[in-house]
Amino acid sequence: MRTLNVSLGARSYDIHIGPGLLQQPELYLRQIRGSRAFIITNEIVAPLYLAPLKAALASAGVQADALVLPDGESQKNQGSLSAIYDKMLSARCDRTITVIALGGGVIGDMAGFAAATYQRGVPFIQIPTTLLSQVDSSVGGKTGINHPLGKNMIGAFWQPKMVIADTDTLRTLPDRELSAGLAEVIKYGLIRDLALLELIESRMPALLQRDPDALTFAIERSCTNKADVVAGDEFETAEHGGRALLNLGHTFGHAIEAAAGYGNWLHGEAVAAGTVMAAKLSQRLGWLSDEDVARVTNLFSAARLPVKGLTMVPERYLELMAHDKKVRDGRLRLVLLKRIGEAITDDSASRADILEAIGGCCA
Repeated sequence: MRTLNVSLGARSYDIHIGPGLLQQPELYLRQIRGSRAFIITNEIVAPLYLAPLKAALASAGVQADALVLPDGESQKNQGSLSAIYDKMLSARCDRTITVIALGGGVIGDMAGFAAATYQRGVPFIQIPTTLLSQVDSSVGGKTGINHPLGKNMIGAFWQPKMVIADTDTLRTLPDRELSAGLAEVIKYGLIRDLALLELIESRMPALLQRDPDALTFAIERSCTNKADVVAGDEFETAEHGGRALLNLGHTFGHAIEAAAGYGNWLHGEAVAAGTVMAAKLSQRLGWLSDEDVARVTNLFSAARLPVKGLTMVPERYLELMAHDKKVRDGRLRLVLLKRIGEAITDDSASRADILEAIGGCCA
């Protein structure tokens, strides 16, 4: 087991990475103060990991109720959130309950938001079962649900008590989901960790073949990067840089997800295409060369990810991007690449340049 710490003062917590961790009772004994837990999972993950988790909790003296939700990004909405509240209230969960998110990013975001708002806040634990959630969404305390007009527009910052990234769960992950997770690993390399990017380039076949050492390294290095960024800007308030840099490609990508209908594009797929758009715009601003853009594009292609966005007029992208959380005083702040390995937030790009970058990356 590898353990990293997210340093946030009184809200600090550990990320545990390794095989077989989901079934280790001692991990839960350290963090569950009461005698009850409430597990939130989905219909795909539950048949695989719900029973082993309940058994581990029982060994730690913890009784667990569970809610199994339908799978998919389209379920990350107010209806699912209400179903969580209904089940928790019916089960008479009080403020000593610990919520456990067992699943990917959708489950983690919703369970975290439910924990943040149930009786004004109860503890929760993240057990991410996808690569994307292990390297990104389970760490940092961003929780929430989608709105038809925008992704993750309703939510709260609520840090988990711990994150358990059991690498054994990646054995059952579909290939498409594995590639989607690699999009976020690549992101860390592009924004701040050139050594990680170079390793991904050299070890892409091993990552796609689920080599345990390659995946563990990618997860640990990604979590280290995110923990460092979150520790310096927990609530994304930095005027320049800070936590916002983690959103490279996301503003374009969220527009793709909203237009396609949540769930039709995986989040990592949309981020990949969105990052290529961000690279194209960075090139138009004179920061990246043709070779740099080709490097970004080839890397996502090697990870079996799309490098072209959804086919729609570029103006429609801008309409959807106007709902992004990074809009400030009516100006769209984009995360762009000053160079490979260094990202910045920028609101100086002209409408014409943004439209041209989008238009060059539509299928």
